[in-house]
Amino acid sequence: MKLYHNPRCSKSRATLEALKEKGCSPEIIEYLETPPTADELDNICTLLDIEPLALIRTKENRFKELGLTTEDERPRSEWIELMIQNPILIERPILVTETQAAIGRPLENILAII
Repeated sequence: MKLYHNPRCSKSRATLEALKEKGCSPEIIEYLETPPTADELDNICTLLDIEPLALIRTKENRFKELGLTTEDERPRSEWIELMIQNPILIERPILVTETQAAIGRPLENILAII
């Protein structure tokens, strides 16, 4: 299991703590330092059954700085590339197992798949 984690995010820290309390030791990926690949982001979206835009923090300042809107019609690959180039846009935390993924907002989403 992998946890896409931002140590400065309180939700992400709380998720990591909850996983440890449940006896889980996920591989921690600080995605701001090591952004996921296009294949990894595509897989996460597939596991979550969402389009990439749903994985983007649209209220993040960077989203507006890039001139993006939720009405933009971009191909899946372009949204994924935007997240790779601007990992601050990726929702957090995200737990990924072999067969499932969950965004930890709320934390119960992640607890449901472990």
